Amino acid sequence: MASFSLVKRAFSSTSCRHTIKNVTVIGGGLMGSGIAQIAAQSGNQVTLVEVNPELLKKAETSIVTNLSRVAKKVYKDDTAAIQKYVEEAKSRIQGSTNPSTAVSDADLVVEAIVENLEVKHKLFKALDEAAPAKTLFASNTSSLSIGEIASVVNRKDRFGGLHFFNPVPVMKLLEIVKIPEQSEETYQAFLAWGKSVGKTCVTCKDTPGFIVNRLLVPYLAEAIRMLERGDASPRDIDTAMKLGAGHPMGPVELADYVGHDTTNSILEGWHKKYPDNPLFVPCDSTKELVRQKKLGVKTGEGYYKYNNLKYWLENKSKTVSNKEEWRRQYKLWKFKMKKQRNKDLPLFT
Repeated sequence: MASFSLVKRAFSSTSCRHTIKNVTVIGGGLMGSGIAQIAAQSGNQVTLVEVNPELLKKAETSIVTNLSRVAKKVYKDDTAAIQKYVEEAKSRIQGSTNPSTAVSDADLVVEAIVENLEVKHKLFKALDEAAPAKTLFASNTSSLSIGEIASVVNRKDRFGGLHFFNPVPVMKLLEIVKIPEQSEETYQAFLAWGKSVGKTCVTCKDTPGFIVNRLLVPYLAEAIRMLERGDASPRDIDTAMKLGAGHPMGPVELADYVGHDTTNSILEGWHKKYPDNPLFVPCDSTKELVRQKKLGVKTGEGYYKYNNLKYWLENKSKTVSNKEEWRRQYKLWKFKMKKQRNKDLPLFT
Protein backbone atom coordinates (compact mmCIF):
# COMPACT_ATOMS: atom_id res chain seq x y z
CA MET A 1 0.00 0.00 0.00
CA ALA A 2 1.18 3.53 -0.71
CA SER A 3 1.86 5.55 2.43
CA PHE A 4 0.09 8.77 1.48
CA SER A 5 -1.96 9.92 4.45
CA LEU A 6 -5.68 9.27 4.22
CA VAL A 7 -7.50 12.53 4.75
CA LYS A 8 -11.14 13.47 5.08
CA ARG A 9 -12.43 15.41 2.10
CA ALA A 10 -14.30 18.58 2.96
CA PHE A 11 -17.51 19.18 1.03
CA SER A 12 -17.66 22.31 -1.10
CA SER A 13 -20.36 24.79 -0.16
CA THR A 14 -23.40 24.69 -2.43
CA SER A 15 -23.37 28.47 -2.62
CA CYS A 16 -19.81 28.37 -3.98
CA ARG A 17 -20.09 25.33 -6.20
CA HIS A 18 -17.18 26.43 -8.39
CA THR A 19 -14.82 27.05 -5.49
CA ILE A 20 -12.08 24.46 -5.91
CA LYS A 21 -11.01 22.79 -2.67
CA ASN A 22 -10.88 19.09 -3.49
CA VAL A 23 -8.66 18.18 -6.44
CA THR A 24 -8.20 14.77 -8.04
CA VAL A 25 -5.15 14.29 -10.26
CA ILE A 26 -5.19 11.28 -12.59
CA GLY A 27 -1.64 10.16 -13.35
CA GLY A 28 1.33 10.28 -11.01
CA GLY A 29 4.18 10.84 -13.46
CA LEU A 30 6.33 13.96 -13.64
CA MET A 31 3.43 16.22 -14.55
CA GLY A 32 0.76 14.61 -12.39
CA SER A 33 2.88 14.45 -9.25
CA GLY A 34 3.93 18.06 -9.79
CA ILE A 35 0.32 19.20 -10.13
CA ALA A 36 -0.63 17.25 -6.99
CA GLN A 37 2.28 18.84 -5.13
CA ILE A 38 1.41 22.46 -5.92
CA ALA A 39 -2.27 21.84 -5.18
CA ALA A 40 -1.40 20.42 -1.76
CA GLN A 41 1.10 23.21 -1.07
CA SER A 42 -1.68 25.70 -1.75
CA GLY A 43 -4.09 24.10 0.72
CA ASN A 44 -6.17 21.84 -1.52
CA GLN A 45 -7.14 18.34 -0.46
CA VAL A 46 -5.69 16.13 -3.18
CA THR A 47 -6.33 12.60 -4.39
CA LEU A 48 -3.59 11.29 -6.67
CA VAL A 49 -4.56 8.33 -8.86
CA GLU A 50 -2.19 5.76 -10.34
CA VAL A 51 -2.66 2.26 -11.71
CA ASN A 52 -0.93 0.45 -8.83
CA PRO A 53 0.52 1.06 -5.33
CA GLU A 54 4.10 0.87 -6.61
CA LEU A 55 3.61 3.84 -8.93
CA LEU A 56 1.84 5.73 -6.14
CA LYS A 57 4.85 5.13 -3.89
CA LYS A 58 7.17 6.40 -6.61
CA ALA A 59 5.04 9.54 -6.97
CA GLU A 60 5.04 10.05 -3.21
CA THR A 61 8.83 9.85 -3.07
CA SER A 62 9.12 12.43 -5.85
CA ILE A 63 6.64 14.78 -4.16
CA VAL A 64 8.34 14.55 -0.75
CA THR A 65 11.75 15.22 -2.32
CA ASN A 66 10.44 18.28 -4.15
CA LEU A 67 8.57 19.55 -1.08
CA SER A 68 11.81 19.30 0.90
CA ARG A 69 13.60 21.41 -1.70
CA VAL A 70 10.90 24.07 -1.49
CA ALA A 71 10.97 24.05 2.32
CA LYS A 72 14.78 24.32 2.48
CA LYS A 73 14.69 27.42 0.29
CA VAL A 74 12.15 29.03 2.62
CA TYR A 75 13.35 27.84 6.04
CA LYS A 76 17.09 27.37 5.35
CA ASP A 77 18.53 25.34 8.27
CA ASP A 78 15.39 25.22 10.41
CA THR A 79 14.93 21.44 10.40
CA ALA A 80 11.75 21.48 12.46
CA ALA A 81 10.08 24.03 10.19
CA ILE A 82 11.15 22.11 7.09
CA GLN A 83 9.73 18.86 8.44
CA LYS A 84 6.47 20.55 9.47
CA TYR A 85 6.04 22.10 6.02
CA VAL A 86 6.62 18.79 4.25
CA GLU A 87 4.36 16.80 6.57
CA GLU A 88 1.51 19.31 6.38
CA ALA A 89 1.56 19.35 2.58
CA LYS A 90 1.92 15.57 2.40
CA SER A 91 -1.03 15.11 4.79
CA ARG A 92 -3.30 16.80 2.24
CA ILE A 93 -2.57 14.09 -0.35
CA GLN A 94 -4.11 10.66 -0.46
CA GLY A 95 -3.40 7.98 -3.02
CA SER A 96 -5.89 5.87 -4.95
CA THR A 97 -5.85 3.22 -7.65
CA ASN A 98 -9.56 3.63 -8.45
CA PRO A 99 -10.36 6.69 -10.61
CA SER A 100 -14.13 6.36 -10.18
CA THR A 101 -14.09 6.46 -6.38
CA ALA A 102 -11.33 9.09 -6.37
CA VAL A 103 -13.64 11.65 -8.03
CA SER A 104 -16.65 11.08 -5.76
CA ASP A 105 -16.31 14.51 -4.13
CA ALA A 106 -13.89 16.26 -6.47
CA ASP A 107 -14.36 19.92 -7.35
CA LEU A 108 -11.73 19.56 -10.07
CA VAL A 109 -10.24 16.60 -11.91
CA VAL A 110 -6.96 17.15 -13.76
CA GLU A 111 -5.95 14.37 -16.16
CA ALA A 112 -2.22 13.89 -16.75
CA ILE A 113 -1.94 10.47 -18.38
CA VAL A 114 -0.43 9.19 -21.63
CA GLU A 115 -0.91 11.33 -24.77
CA ASN A 116 -3.31 8.92 -26.45
CA LEU A 117 -6.79 10.09 -27.43
CA GLU A 118 -8.39 6.65 -27.16
CA VAL A 119 -7.02 6.12 -23.64
CA LYS A 120 -8.17 9.58 -22.54
CA HIS A 121 -11.64 8.95 -23.99
CA LYS A 122 -11.97 5.72 -22.03
CA LEU A 123 -10.94 7.50 -18.83
CA PHE A 124 -13.21 10.52 -19.20
CA LYS A 125 -16.23 8.38 -20.12
CA ALA A 126 -15.85 6.56 -16.81
CA LEU A 127 -15.18 9.76 -14.86
CA ASP A 128 -18.21 11.48 -16.38
CA GLU A 129 -20.44 8.75 -14.98
CA ALA A 130 -18.73 8.63 -11.58
CA ALA A 131 -18.17 12.31 -10.75
CA PRO A 132 -20.90 14.54 -9.29
CA ALA A 133 -22.42 17.28 -11.43
CA LYS A 134 -20.34 19.98 -9.72
CA THR A 135 -17.01 18.50 -10.84
CA LEU A 136 -14.93 20.38 -13.41
CA PHE A 137 -12.80 18.34 -15.82
CA ALA A 138 -9.45 19.43 -17.24
CA SER A 139 -6.75 17.81 -19.33
CA ASN A 140 -3.05 18.63 -19.05
CA THR A 141 -2.44 17.49 -22.64
CA SER A 142 0.26 19.36 -24.52
CA SER A 143 -0.58 18.24 -28.05
CA LEU A 144 -4.11 16.84 -28.35
CA SER A 145 -7.28 18.82 -29.01
CA ILE A 146 -9.21 19.66 -25.84
CA GLY A 147 -12.45 19.61 -27.83
CA GLU A 148 -11.73 16.12 -29.13
CA ILE A 149 -10.93 14.87 -25.63
CA ALA A 150 -14.15 16.45 -24.30
CA SER A 151 -16.29 14.94 -27.07
CA VAL A 152 -17.14 11.86 -24.97
CA VAL A 153 -18.47 13.68 -21.88
CA ASN A 154 -21.83 15.29 -21.19
CA ARG A 155 -20.35 18.20 -19.20
CA LYS A 156 -18.61 20.05 -22.02
CA ASP A 157 -19.55 23.31 -20.30
CA ARG A 158 -17.33 22.21 -17.41
CA PHE A 159 -14.37 21.00 -19.46
CA GLY A 160 -11.16 22.73 -20.48
CA GLY A 161 -7.41 22.54 -20.78
CA LEU A 162 -5.03 23.26 -17.91
CA HIS A 163 -1.61 22.91 -19.49
CA PHE A 164 1.22 23.09 -16.97
CA PHE A 165 4.92 23.06 -17.83
CA ASN A 166 7.69 20.79 -16.58
CA PRO A 167 8.86 20.97 -13.83
CA VAL A 168 5.44 22.00 -12.52
CA PRO A 169 6.57 23.35 -9.11
CA VAL A 170 9.12 25.64 -10.81
CA MET A 171 7.55 26.81 -14.08
CA LYS A 172 5.25 29.77 -13.50
CA LEU A 173 3.04 29.52 -16.57
CA LEU A 174 -0.38 27.86 -16.89
CA GLU A 175 -2.19 27.81 -20.24
CA ILE A 176 -5.97 27.77 -19.82
CA VAL A 177 -7.56 26.37 -22.97
CA LYS A 178 -11.16 27.25 -23.82
CA ILE A 179 -13.55 25.23 -25.95
CA PRO A 180 -16.74 26.81 -27.39
CA GLU A 181 -19.02 24.95 -24.97
CA GLN A 182 -17.08 26.01 -21.87
CA SER A 183 -19.10 28.24 -19.53
CA GLU A 184 -17.80 31.53 -18.19
CA GLU A 185 -18.19 30.16 -14.65
CA THR A 186 -15.90 27.26 -15.52
CA TYR A 187 -13.32 29.55 -17.06
CA GLN A 188 -13.35 31.86 -14.04
CA ALA A 189 -12.99 28.86 -11.71
CA PHE A 190 -9.97 27.62 -13.70
CA LEU A 191 -8.46 31.10 -13.64
CA ALA A 192 -8.96 31.55 -9.89
CA TRP A 193 -7.55 28.12 -9.11
CA GLY A 194 -4.54 28.63 -11.38
CA LYS A 195 -3.70 31.85 -9.55
CA SER A 196 -4.24 30.17 -6.17
CA VAL A 197 -1.54 27.57 -6.95
CA GLY A 198 0.91 30.33 -7.84
CA LYS A 199 0.73 30.33 -11.62
CA THR A 200 0.56 33.17 -14.13
CA CYS A 201 -2.36 32.25 -16.36
CA VAL A 202 -2.73 32.87 -20.08
CA THR A 203 -5.79 31.94 -22.13
CA CYS A 204 -6.17 30.64 -25.65
CA LYS A 205 -8.59 28.81 -27.90
CA ASP A 206 -8.26 25.13 -28.67
CA THR A 207 -5.59 25.59 -31.34
CA PRO A 208 -2.90 22.93 -31.98
CA GLY A 209 -0.16 23.28 -29.36
CA PHE A 210 -1.99 26.16 -27.66
CA ILE A 211 0.40 29.15 -27.35
CA VAL A 212 3.82 27.90 -26.25
CA ASN A 213 4.11 24.65 -28.20
CA ARG A 214 2.44 26.11 -31.29
CA LEU A 215 5.31 28.61 -31.48
CA LEU A 216 8.08 26.51 -29.93
CA VAL A 217 7.84 23.19 -31.78
CA PRO A 218 7.88 24.67 -35.33
CA TYR A 219 10.79 26.90 -34.22
CA LEU A 220 12.78 23.85 -33.09
CA ALA A 221 11.87 22.00 -36.29
CA GLU A 222 13.00 24.88 -38.50
CA ALA A 223 16.36 25.00 -36.70
CA ILE A 224 16.79 21.28 -37.35
CA ARG A 225 15.85 21.74 -41.02
CA MET A 226 18.62 24.38 -41.24
CA LEU A 227 21.24 21.91 -40.06
CA GLU A 228 19.76 19.17 -42.29
CA ARG A 229 20.24 21.46 -45.30
CA GLY A 230 23.77 22.25 -44.14
CA ASP A 231 22.99 25.96 -43.73
CA ALA A 232 24.82 26.11 -40.38
CA SER A 233 26.19 23.83 -37.68
CA PRO A 234 24.17 23.07 -34.53
CA ARG A 235 26.57 25.05 -32.36
CA ASP A 236 26.44 28.09 -34.63
CA ILE A 237 22.63 27.95 -34.76
CA ASP A 238 22.47 27.76 -30.96
CA THR A 239 25.08 30.49 -30.47
CA ALA A 240 23.27 32.77 -32.91
CA MET A 241 19.95 32.48 -31.09
CA LYS A 242 21.52 32.87 -27.65
CA LEU A 243 23.62 35.91 -28.48
CA GLY A 244 21.52 37.41 -31.28
CA ALA A 245 18.01 36.83 -29.93
CA GLY A 246 18.78 36.70 -26.21
CA HIS A 247 17.48 33.15 -25.77
CA PRO A 248 18.90 31.31 -22.73
CA MET A 249 19.21 28.09 -24.76
CA GLY A 250 19.63 27.52 -28.48
CA PRO A 251 16.97 25.59 -30.45
CA VAL A 252 19.04 22.48 -31.15
CA GLU A 253 20.14 22.01 -27.55
CA LEU A 254 16.59 22.82 -26.44
CA ALA A 255 15.27 20.09 -28.75
CA ASP A 256 17.73 17.69 -27.12
CA TYR A 257 16.50 18.81 -23.69
CA VAL A 258 12.79 18.44 -24.51
CA GLY A 259 13.32 14.99 -26.04
CA HIS A 260 13.04 14.03 -29.70
CA ASP A 261 10.36 11.43 -29.00
CA THR A 262 8.19 14.24 -27.63
CA THR A 263 8.69 16.77 -30.43
CA ASN A 264 8.45 14.13 -33.16
CA SER A 265 5.21 12.77 -31.71
CA ILE A 266 3.71 16.26 -31.55
CA LEU A 267 4.67 17.06 -35.15
CA GLU A 268 3.41 13.72 -36.44
CA GLY A 269 0.05 14.31 -34.76
CA TRP A 270 -0.27 17.83 -36.15
CA HIS A 271 0.91 16.77 -39.62
CA LYS A 272 -1.67 13.99 -39.75
CA LYS A 273 -4.43 16.45 -38.88
CA TYR A 274 -3.11 19.39 -40.95
CA PRO A 275 -1.10 17.82 -43.83
CA ASP A 276 -0.96 21.06 -45.84
CA ASN A 277 0.82 23.07 -43.13
CA PRO A 278 4.59 23.00 -43.88
CA LEU A 279 5.42 24.02 -40.29
CA PHE A 280 4.07 20.70 -39.05
CA VAL A 281 6.20 18.38 -41.23
CA PRO A 282 8.37 16.09 -39.02
CA CYS A 283 12.14 16.29 -39.55
CA ASP A 284 13.88 13.30 -41.13
CA SER A 285 16.93 13.44 -38.85
CA THR A 286 14.73 13.64 -35.75
CA LYS A 287 12.78 10.57 -36.86
CA GLU A 288 16.08 8.74 -37.32
CA LEU A 289 17.27 9.78 -33.85
CA VAL A 290 14.04 8.42 -32.39
CA ARG A 291 14.51 5.16 -34.30
CA GLN A 292 18.00 4.87 -32.84
CA LYS A 293 16.67 5.73 -29.34
CA LYS A 294 18.89 8.82 -29.22
CA LEU A 295 16.28 11.03 -27.63
CA GLY A 296 18.52 13.81 -26.31
CA VAL A 297 19.68 14.60 -22.80
CA LYS A 298 17.64 11.83 -21.16
CA THR A 299 19.46 9.10 -23.13
CA GLY A 300 22.86 10.83 -23.23
CA GLU A 301 22.80 11.57 -26.94
CA GLY A 302 20.76 13.50 -29.49
CA TYR A 303 22.12 16.10 -31.87
CA TYR A 304 24.82 16.54 -29.22
CA LYS A 305 26.51 13.94 -27.02
CA TYR A 306 26.03 14.23 -23.27
CA ASN A 307 28.04 11.25 -22.01
CA ASN A 308 31.10 13.28 -21.10
CA LEU A 309 32.74 14.68 -17.98
CA LYS A 310 31.87 18.31 -18.75
CA TYR A 311 28.15 17.53 -18.96
CA TRP A 312 28.33 15.41 -15.80
CA LEU A 313 30.03 18.19 -13.85
CA GLU A 314 27.53 20.82 -14.99
CA ASN A 315 24.31 18.82 -14.67
CA LYS A 316 24.61 15.53 -12.82
CA SER A 317 27.11 15.82 -9.97
CA LYS A 318 25.81 18.83 -8.03
CA THR A 319 23.93 16.79 -5.43
CA VAL A 320 26.78 14.33 -4.75
CA SER A 321 28.96 15.45 -1.85
CA ASN A 322 30.99 12.29 -1.11
CA LYS A 323 34.01 11.91 -3.41
CA GLU A 324 33.89 8.11 -3.46
CA GLU A 325 30.17 8.14 -4.22
CA TRP A 326 30.77 10.77 -6.93
CA ARG A 327 33.28 8.47 -8.67
CA ARG A 328 30.98 5.44 -8.35
CA GLN A 329 27.98 7.28 -9.78
CA TYR A 330 30.01 8.81 -12.60
CA LYS A 331 31.36 5.41 -13.67
CA LEU A 332 27.88 3.91 -13.51
CA TRP A 333 26.45 6.78 -15.54
CA LYS A 334 29.21 6.47 -18.16
CA PHE A 335 28.54 2.74 -18.42
CA LYS A 336 24.82 3.32 -19.00
CA MET A 337 25.50 5.98 -21.61
CA LYS A 338 27.98 3.71 -23.40
CA LYS A 339 25.39 0.93 -23.59
CA GLN A 340 22.85 3.32 -25.09
CA ARG A 341 25.24 4.75 -27.66
CA ASN A 342 24.80 3.64 -31.28
CA LYS A 343 27.32 4.43 -34.04
CA ASP A 344 24.93 3.94 -36.99
CA LEU A 345 23.73 7.54 -37.14
CA PRO A 346 26.21 10.35 -37.84
CA LEU A 347 25.68 13.15 -35.34
CA PHE A 348 25.84 16.85 -36.17
CA THR A 349 28.72 17.55 -33.75
